[in-house]
Amino acid sequence: MDETATLLSLADRMLWVTALVAAPVLLASLAIGLVVGIVQAATSVNEQTLTFVPKLAVIALVLVLMGASMFTLVGEFAQDIFARIADLGQ
Repeated sequence: MDETATLLSLADRMLWVTALVAAPVLLASLAIGLVVGIVQAATSVNEQTLTFVPKLAVIALVLVLMGASMFTLVGEFAQDIFARIADLGQ
């Protein structure tokens, strides 16, 4: 029963870490896509490739600014998993 609770808590934390790591990139991409879409609608420019370069630039900027904290979250989670695996073996 205790191992099941441990695995469920790890799965819950895994989902939260995944959401926290993915959210900045996805939200920035969504925001830029919305802004470019509004500009395209206002100017009647229907070029499909126009959204690619701004999204790529903003995603790169978000990864530069927030990449260290994202990596820290994933690293701490990985360390916690390995520590709990070692504890389960005993």
